[in-house]
Amino acid sequence: MFIKGKKTALVTGASSGMGKAIAMRLIEDGYQVYVAARSIDKMADLASLGAQPLRMDISRDEEIVAGVDTILAQTGGVDVLVNNAGFGLYGPVEEIGIDEARYQFEVNLFGAARLTQLLLPSMRDRRSGYVVNITSMGGKMYSALGAWYHATKHALEGWSDCLRLEVAEFGIKVVIVEPGVIETGFGDGATDSIVKRSSDGPYGRMVQMVARSIKQTYGHGTGSDPNVIAEVVSRAVASHNPSTRYAAGKFAKLLIRMRVWLGDRMFDRIILSQTR
Repeated sequence: MFIKGKKTALVTGASSGMGKAIAMRLIEDGYQVYVAARSIDKMADLASLGAQPLRMDISRDEEIVAGVDTILAQTGGVDVLVNNAGFGLYGPVEEIGIDEARYQFEVNLFGAARLTQLLLPSMRDRRSGYVVNITSMGGKMYSALGAWYHATKHALEGWSDCLRLEVAEFGIKVVIVEPGVIETGFGDGATDSIVKRSSDGPYGRMVQMVARSIKQTYGHGTGSDPNVIAEVVSRAVASHNPSTRYAAGKFAKLLIRMRVWLGDRMFDRIILSQTR
């Protein structure tokens, strides 16, 4: 049974990868932790550690509201909200349906925004709290065939910056975490969709090259462990004055800096070289 007054956190997308690692770390740090995902079964290990699973499809408002109602009734709110749920939609802009693109925004941006809206009032009342938004190095740079994914991450970055200004007077901190290449299921999800949809179309050559590049980058133990991101989140929410941004994990700092230093044309050449 969760207790009012004890520090509390909610982590979305907690059924695997970074979300699961973040939840485990916050439990170790002494938080009572709510974990949210579409599959309750995949969070059984977290439940065994004391977390309370919430079935929540972040694209469905009724499930978001139900989850928040449970939290408010039991604890009065959260001290830490980690908006981690998300996925990568890859493919040519010409060939991705607008409904698919909207769903990418529903999960990666609007779900986080709605959850934040519902939990902010209790943070304001307490005059404290942390909203941690997991974006990506992809929120600062771009890659071939990732238009909709990058659009959501760029949007979440800008949304977070504005939110930070709005809630500062209430003692609420907004933190952006920009992971690089992390060992999760991201690569499989990104490549499966583009190959099925577009490998035989007019963008087929680029699709095959990008799919090969993603598969070589993710899932072979060459990326950073999700615990790297969990450590960053733990450190940020323990600080009275956290940084506004934390770039962490393989290639994150390097590629973000390259994007700034090299300019558009040179960065384009580097990205396109991976599709030949």
